[in-house]
Amino acid sequence: MIQKEINDELEKNLELIKNMIAELKYGNVVIVVQDGKIVQIDKTEKYGVKN
Repeated sequence: MIQKEINDELEKNLELIKNMIAELKYGNVVIVVQDGKIVQIDKTEKYGVKN
């Protein structure tokens, strides 16, 4: 039962990461892992400004 919960959480996180990357034109996605588990996902998007 525990393994199914871990797999479900991992699948949810992978789907979130996949969507973040698909929406990103230029920037980065950072995944923070602690003890083998994803604990944080950050997305930074960069924009160019024309004068």
